[in-house]
Order: sequence, then C-alpha cells, then structure tokens
Amino acid sequence: MSQLSERPEKSVVGLPMPHESAVQHVTGTALYTDDLVHRTKDVLHAYPVQVMKAHGRITALRTAPALAVPGVVRVLTGADVPGVNDAGMKHDEPLFPDVVMFHGHAVAWVLGETLEAARLGAAAVEVELDELPSVVTLQEAIAADSFHGARPVMVTGDVDSGFADSAHVFTGELHFSDQEHFYLETHAALAHIDEAEQVFVQSSTQHPSETQEIVAHVLGLHSHEVTVQCLRMGGGFGGKEMQPHGFAAVAALGAKLTGRPVRLRLNRTQDLTMSGKRHGFHADWKIGFDADGRIRALEATLTADGGWSLDLSEPVVARALCHIDNTYWIPNARVAGRIAKTNKVSNTAFRGFGGPQGMLVIEDIMGRCAPLLGLDPMELRERNFYGEGQVTPYGQPVRQHRRIAAVWEKVQENAGIADRRREIAAFNAAHPHTKRALAVTGIKFGISFNLTAFNQGGALVLIYKDGSVLINHGGTEMGQGLHTKMLQVAATTLGIPLHKVRLAPTRTDKVPNTSATAASAGADLNGAAVKNACEQLRERLLQVAATRLGSSAADVRIVEGVARALGSDAEVAWDDLVRTAYFQRVQLSAAGFYRTEGLHWDAKTFRGSPFKYFSHGAAAAEVEVDGFTGAYRIRRVDIVHDVGDSLSPMIDVGQVEGGFVQGAGWLTLEDLRWDTGEGPNRGRLLTQAASTYKLPSFSEMPEELNVTLLEDATEEGAVYGSKAVGEPPLMLAFSVREALRQAAGAFGPAGASVELASPATPEAVFWAIEAVREDGAAHAGVAVDDGTGTGTGTGAGRVADGTLRTDATALNGA
Repeated sequence: MSQLSERPEKSVVGLPMPHESAVQHVTGTALYTDDLVHRTKDVLHAYPVQVMKAHGRITALRTAPALAVPGVVRVLTGADVPGVNDAGMKHDEPLFPDVVMFHGHAVAWVLGETLEAARLGAAAVEVELDELPSVVTLQEAIAADSFHGARPVMVTGDVDSGFADSAHVFTGELHFSDQEHFYLETHAALAHIDEAEQVFVQSSTQHPSETQEIVAHVLGLHSHEVTVQCLRMGGGFGGKEMQPHGFAAVAALGAKLTGRPVRLRLNRTQDLTMSGKRHGFHADWKIGFDADGRIRALEATLTADGGWSLDLSEPVVARALCHIDNTYWIPNARVAGRIAKTNKVSNTAFRGFGGPQGMLVIEDIMGRCAPLLGLDPMELRERNFYGEGQVTPYGQPVRQHRRIAAVWEKVQENAGIADRRREIAAFNAAHPHTKRALAVTGIKFGISFNLTAFNQGGALVLIYKDGSVLINHGGTEMGQGLHTKMLQVAATTLGIPLHKVRLAPTRTDKVPNTSATAASAGADLNGAAVKNACEQLRERLLQVAATRLGSSAADVRIVEGVARALGSDAEVAWDDLVRTAYFQRVQLSAAGFYRTEGLHWDAKTFRGSPFKYFSHGAAAAEVEVDGFTGAYRIRRVDIVHDVGDSLSPMIDVGQVEGGFVQGAGWLTLEDLRWDTGEGPNRGRLLTQAASTYKLPSFSEMPEELNVTLLEDATEEGAVYGSKAVGEPPLMLAFSVREALRQAAGAFGPAGASVELASPATPEAVFWAIEAVREDGAAHAGVAVDDGTGTGTGTGAGRVADGTLRTDATALNGA
C-alpha cells in the first residue's frame, strides 16, 4: 500500500464525526458572507439595473434620475472600470454589457446607503434598447445553427462495421431539462479597501483564487493586491464555481471608487433570473445490439444549452461525452458534442458537471430498448458491464470493473430484489389502476478535473508553542463536510486528538493558486496537501522526540498525542514535544502540496486517461404510480456506494443521501420554464420562486432509504485510501426514473417500450401511461416481426434491412 493510502494505528480518519460546524448551523450562529455586513461600518448596498428583454443593443443609459433618489451614492457603469470590463475567464462576459443577452441581464449597479435606496435608484435608471431577435430554446438554437465553443468528437473502433454486425438497431432522441442550484444562500460578496489600498473581498465562492483573478483584472491590479476569503457557503453545487466572480468584482469596484465597504447580495428572484443553471441537453442517438443484447455500436450527438456565454460549457460537454458509456463497454462509438448559444443565463457547473447528462442518455437508451430486445432491464444492463481489459471510448482502462459488479450484487442482496419483484408482480396483477416497479441502475463516475492543471492542491499548517494546530487549505466549505475531513486528516497524520486541531477560513493570502472546490476532488487534493504539510512537521518532531527518548527517529511513533519509542516505556506528551521543538528552534509551520499523478488528456483527439479513478455505486428504487393522475411515491431506495475507505463515514452517508435526493429532483420534479412566445416577456424565466419551481421536500423523500458504503474498498494512491463522494451519488437517482418508466409500462401490454420525458413529473408519467395504453389498444393481439422471427420486437417498426427502429415521438410506432 502506498504511503498516501496507508492509515496509522488509532487514526481519526474513518471515525464517524459530526460536521465541524453542525452546532453553529442548527443554532444559527454560523456566519455567512452577508452576516458580516452587520459587523462592518458604513456599508453601501449594491442593486442591479436589470433589463427585462431577452436581447437588444443599449442605445441610451441615463443614470441621473437614480442619483436624484435620496440615499443613492453612485451608479456603476462600464465607464467606471479601470481594468478589463469582463467577468469571465473566456473574456466573453462583459461585466457592464452594451448588448443585453438575456431577460434580466444587469447593465449597471446602483450603490445606496440602504438596500431600499439602492433598489429605488435602480428602478429610476433609464435604459433604451434596440431589440434584437432572440433564441430562447435549445430547439430554436439547433434550427438556427446557433452554436459557440468547441465541438469535440469522441471516436473508438469502427462504428459502421459495428452497426453492420448488429442484429438490432434503434434510433431515437431525448431532450432533458436544466436544473436550478437553489442553494440556501444566494450569491453574496462584501468588499472593502484598507489603508494600503489593498482590496479585501469576502465572497460566497467555490473558487477564491479565480474570484481574486477576476477582481484584479477588473480593477487593473495585480493578484497580490487582492485577497479573497470564503468563510463558508450555504450551498454551492457548482453554481458558485464561476458565477460569483462578477458579483465580487462589482462590490470591489464600488469599494474602490467610494472608499466605503460595499455589500452585494442577490435576492432569490434575482439569483434565479441572473445566475446559470445545469445545462439542459438534447441527444440524437443510434445504437446497435447483437443477438444477445450486447452493445455493438453507438452514434450520438449531444447538444448542451450553454446560454449566452461559454462559462464552463466546454468542459461540461467534454465530461458528458466521457460519461455516455456509464458502466457499459461500447466497442464502437462516435459521439459528438456541441454547445448551443441561446439568449438565456449562462449555464454553468452543477453537481456532476456534464456526467449526469451523458449517463442519462445511455440509461434512457437501455430503459427504452430492453423491452424491444425482450430482455429484463436489469439483465440488459448487466450483460453490458465492463469486463477484464476493456477500455472506455476515450481510451482509459477500467481497472476496477469488478467494483461495478460488486455494488450491483450487494444492492440486490441488501434490497431483497428477487422476493420483492415477485411481490410487485402479484400487486400489479391485483391492482389495475395502481402499479409498482423496482429498478436497479449503476454508476461509473470519473474523478479529477478535465483540465489537468487543476489537479493540484495546497495547504499551510501551523503548530503553536502550546501544541495547538491551525490548518489552512485551498478548499471551500459549502456544507459538504470538507473541513471536517481535513481536520481528521491533520489529526491522523500528526497523531494527535481532534480537539487539538482548528481550521481557518479559506483565504487566497494563505494558500495561493488554488483550484475550485469542485469535480468531487476537494478531499483528494486538499487532503493530500494537508497530509503532506503535516508529514513534514511530524518528521521534524520525530527527530526532536528521538533525542528526548534516546532512540532513532525511525522507531518513534506519535499516537493519540504521545510520542513513544518502540520497545520502550519512555514517552513524551505532544505539548511537551512541541515546546521542546520551539526552544530548539525547529520550524513549526509547513506548506503542503499535492499534484495528482498519472493523468493525461489530449483534448484535440479526445483520448487519454483524464481520471485518477472511477467511483462506483448502485441503487434499487421502488415506486408506486397512480394510473389516473400519474402521481407517484418512492416506496423504498437501497444504495450501495463506493467511497473507498471513508475518511468520515457520517459525512459520506449524508452526501450520498443528499446527492441522491438532488438527482431525483432533477429527474422527476424540477421543471424550469421560460416564456417562449413572441410577446413582450419573451425569454422571461417563468419559474422564479419555490412556489413555481418544485424542489424535493420531505414528501418526495423515499419512505425508506438505506445507504451502505462498500466495504474493503481501499483506493490505492488516494488520501488514506478514500474516494470522492460529492457528485457520484446524484446519478444513483437514475433508478427512480427507470422505476417510473417500468411502472408506466406495467399499464400496457408486456414488452411495451416507454418513452418518458425528463423531468418525469406526474404529468409526464401520466402521458407516458396514456401512450402505453393507446399502444396496447392499437397492437392488441399483434406481434410485430423484428426480422429475427422471434416476435421479440413487439411495438417496434421494422425497416428494410430487418433492423429495429424507434423514433422520438413514438418509440412503439411502426
């Protein structure tokens, strides 16, 4: 086992610990960015001047009426920017735009003595606009050939030969929705300038170093003149990886120009209408299976709705392509990706970062094609799992293919699948208007940033004379428990009790050039960096202890805060050891660093090994569906998830539960809608609040939810043998969607293939049931020959070459 993976005796990692801020969270004493306003004197409040048109060129911007409003101090416009008027890393996001690109685009910001004064001032600003044609939907963008950014193509094998060798060929398409992050804390920033003209920004950001970089270039400063701190976030989910930068820059610009602290916090409606979402996708696909139901070839085009600017759309699409295989070996594939440019908010990172979108395509294909192949969906999935020596379509070996089968088998055992399926069959036979179904799906999710350079982490660990320890690292805390894990890693590496270690807020002047806390890599990168720093300190202290104990440093162990030499009863307490080290002038601080090894990626050829490892999991979901309304309930969910050797099991189980529920929300409830008409409100987000945008609540939670972490799953080469946990569990919710598909199919004839919209809302489930019923009536007593003479192609059309075809509007249509 590698030094990075090996755990010492009596380690603090692996123990179930509550979140380090749990008490503050539940008592309301935890401070967030906007709470700091009440501790800051003379704060000005920023309010956006939004233009409620989807697209148009600004011909006049009159700020004088706002300055006449009592309490208004200044109106910020593009003319005030001393540096670069851009808030994006691609330089395609003007901070103060001349062209309105989406409904609700902010073109100026008003600073007021009070938030109300700023609001009234913003309402008084006069904006004249020459409206331009707008592209609102993904379908409109495709029809108008409105695209931007890279168009990657992933190719493996011989696709044409693969289809020629296929006994069954299906085609279809899938459109699935965006998703709103709906973090509890909206975007917020607080900026002030000190006496040395240094800029200090408190920001709710997942990427403080990039926020620092954007603020610096907007103000025309060097990065060392800007410090960004993130205390904690009230949720992020990817929505605070890129999008906080512009808001922080507005606050910093206001502070620079007025000399007073400036606070910017979006209200919920502003956050919903101004910030990006998960990318909605459209997929065209064609798949070939052999006579045994094994995939021979796949051809697909994935189109992401990027919104008005690129943001992170290119790496999101790249990851979608890299995950279209999920757990299945596809020997011949040609998959293309592209980014639609629409007049909507710029879509951005969201938990899974394109992986869920790619995986949803193949899971939808498997769910739709299984009945047409005459196979049980579980059987079809299992037949196509990765095996020994097989590689992904982009060329990375799947070395832990046995984990795919391990979680699959374990979840079936835990859930009692065989017995419950018999019970469900009996229930369905006795209930013509209510049906149940049980589906099992698995996941294979790659861990590492697409951009190799981001796979590095830093830390700064300080030991004080009294033996107390302070750690700084580059990761941010958004409720996911990263700080808790870092405390456990530090305590374990130093060999001291957890109470000896404290963690400082994330700041760019303590750990520079950090990567975003994203890609599920926060614990891997920062944990390894913290461990590296602590190992440096431990080695120094072992030398001191060896002198005190009359032993060799190699024979000294520090366990539970006591240094002992092997084979001796002599010992030195931690506090005493640290004090001795200080008087011997031993350095008691260390900077740690880690870079993920073994990564290679060629974006041009779309080949390489971009991931350190794959995370695996499987879920079994049982649902019950009302045939009259499409309403459903999730009766039970069983999950087995691979987190390696967990750093903090209580935290990890919570992440699995939360990720699963968020995924179920995306797939079944959360339905973003825009005004697509030609009226004056074209492009307006219609779902602007929790009253119109349905989020998962207690009533949508599974009535029974069982989570098991895979045992004996050490990940060689990762910090203390652990694996990432943040994003992968979201995709376990595919099981819910597939169970809904199967339940809808149970209202029709055996072998019916069900096309199910995404999100699979009760309305969508109802229409799927109606389609199955109509199909059953139309095909009653009819078996459609699929060209094999077996009749297993019921509900599918046969084309001239004897292959099966399905289309977008009626998968079962002839």
